Amino acid sequence: MVGPRGARGIAGAAMLDALTRHWDTSAVDLTYQVSKSVDDGKRKVRCAIEEGVETILVVGGDGIVSSIGSELIGSPVALGVIPAGSGNGFARHFDIPLDASGAAAALVDAERHTIDVGTANGRPFLVTCSMAWDATVVRTFEKFPVRGILPYVLAAATELITYEPKPIRVILDGDEKITFKDPLIFTVANLTQYGGGAQIAPHACPDDGALELVTILRQDAPQVFGNMNKLFDGTLDSLPGVASKRFRALDVHRARPGPIQLDGELVDAPADIEVRVMPKALTVLVPRRVSGKAGTS
Repeated sequence: MVGPRGARGIAGAAMLDALTRHWDTSAVDLTYQVSKSVDDGKRKVRCAIEEGVETILVVGGDGIVSSIGSELIGSPVALGVIPAGSGNGFARHFDIPLDASGAAAALVDAERHTIDVGTANGRPFLVTCSMAWDATVVRTFEKFPVRGILPYVLAAATELITYEPKPIRVILDGDEKITFKDPLIFTVANLTQYGGGAQIAPHACPDDGALELVTILRQDAPQVFGNMNKLFDGTLDSLPGVASKRFRALDVHRARPGPIQLDGELVDAPADIEVRVMPKALTVLVPRRVSGKAGTS
């Protein structure tokens, strides 16, 4: 399954060549579908499931990976990812090569693993869900004509100027009650990555039956932002201003409705949000040389 952007130009031709070279064999019946929209892609995936396919390879970023992957939840069909987005948090977590040829080759003999899926008010996410300043960044980032880390940093700085943190109250697993007075970062992670190499939850495990809540309050932000290297070297949680909580059920009450980020996509949401984990609900392809990172024992 290829998104409309992924099928264009030189990059699209290189991707199709890579898939043909590595996957078009006598043992594989390889077919291509171009997704014209989110709904079109989902419809084509449902048809593929009915036809009994074993694997669906998705060429795109975390947004299309999530939308296609959500249709595979509970099915025996495996999701394989050929990264073609700006952040590629899913691919980076599982160390899938970021070039089309490398990814196609790595997934040919990949192992099939079942991973957890998060939901926010019933809507699935595979990588992260954010609900504070970390969500609003997407709004500005989407306006940039180019993608990459630098535009994302600029978008974050732009939103930080005007963002006013509001209290968020939560109940974890129906028991522990916490009020976050002024959170800037309020991210639920199923995988380690935001994308672009930024590891918001360095120890998140995709098949442990739990999600991880990562929070940073406004008063702790200067220290954290002054140590941004730790976001990229996997040691962010070593900073005293970074708090992490593992959970299976999270009930969130915000001061008012507002957008949340789900796998890089901005979604309008009410003030109250129920976050849940669906244990081992999705089968994915993981390159053999890094299959341990899937979290399986």
